[in-house]
Amino acid sequence: MVDEKGCPPVMVSMPRALKRKAYARLDPQGIPGLVSVIVPTYNRAYCVTKSIDSALAQTYPNIEVIIIDDGSSDNTRELIENTYASEPRVRYVYQPNGGVAVARNHGIRLSRGEFMALLDSDDIWKPWKTEVQVQVFHEQLEVGMTWTDMEAVDPNGQLIALRFLRTMYSTYQWFPTADSLFTSVYMLPREQADRVGENHLGQIHVGDIFSPMMMGNLVHTSTVMIRRTRLAQVGYFPENLRNAGEDYDFHLRTCHAGPVAFVDVSSIYYRVGWHDQITVKDFNFFFARGYLKSVRGYLLSDPDRIQLSPSMMQTLMAQAHEWVGSALFRLGKRRPARRFLVCSLEYQFWQPRAYLTLFRASVPKKIDDMLLNAYRLAKRLVRPATA
Repeated sequence: MVDEKGCPPVMVSMPRALKRKAYARLDPQGIPGLVSVIVPTYNRAYCVTKSIDSALAQTYPNIEVIIIDDGSSDNTRELIENTYASEPRVRYVYQPNGGVAVARNHGIRLSRGEFMALLDSDDIWKPWKTEVQVQVFHEQLEVGMTWTDMEAVDPNGQLIALRFLRTMYSTYQWFPTADSLFTSVYMLPREQADRVGENHLGQIHVGDIFSPMMMGNLVHTSTVMIRRTRLAQVGYFPENLRNAGEDYDFHLRTCHAGPVAFVDVSSIYYRVGWHDQITVKDFNFFFARGYLKSVRGYLLSDPDRIQLSPSMMQTLMAQAHEWVGSALFRLGKRRPARRFLVCSLEYQFWQPRAYLTLFRASVPKKIDDMLLNAYRLAKRLVRPATA
């Protein structure tokens, strides 16, 4: 399916990416029961201590917190060194700025735990998160990774949504229930369910979700805990996808390696609206490029492992190429944008948005600007009459 349509390669002119380092394979052995919490941070002295404190306040005490300062120019170093000088579980490491994937990989190499937990420096864990996920690993020996739902809060800590995972990740629209993703389910133990104290049953869903993950991301990084043995299979975050799509590539490889578990509770406070958050809008092309490269790789290397209907596969490839084409158009790269958009329409004919973008990319820029300005003017004139 990848080559038969003659679609363009994903490599296009772009800022120089970091070269992938030849890392030694991660030692699968770790200190039994120890959870290594990896916290990458960059210029977040205003909020990082709340994230660290939430890790140290876990009801599961056997943890180490590894903070990788990715070249901060604020007072992050002084703040952490002064605040946690007497806390033996905290380790602070400074590195030149290289991006979040480089920082996470640095933390992984320094870790010693049987389990690895990922925590972004603007998110906050609930106190029972680690305990629940470690218990899942003890009860489900085949599971290599767990993740959870999350509560969304604004910068002032005000609740936006009790359940935000399905809102943030549109891939869930393909899988309206957990039963459409997983093969088995069981309940949180009574003691842990009481501790969680949420208004639902706290189900734990287990299964192989590699094929659904091909449709897009289903996993939020700050909720993740991964077994060290699975991490040794999967490897590191890709550093050539700097700050754009490296999470998806990592989680897709993790799901390709074997069963995972979703704990259907909100275990973190995900803070929405910070001025320095990376969004799809900011790095749209790089997210799109990373996604297409990841799915193309498995379509070429392991197509038999992908259990999706033909219609879903057509939609997957159409949407991936449309995403790259539209992102290229917004960057002013009109010729490569047209190639990706045409390829998208070859996979799936009826895509009004793709046709519109293709038309705009095909006419001279002056005409496109004139038509766009006319459209905006018409909207301003019509809006008062329909208000």
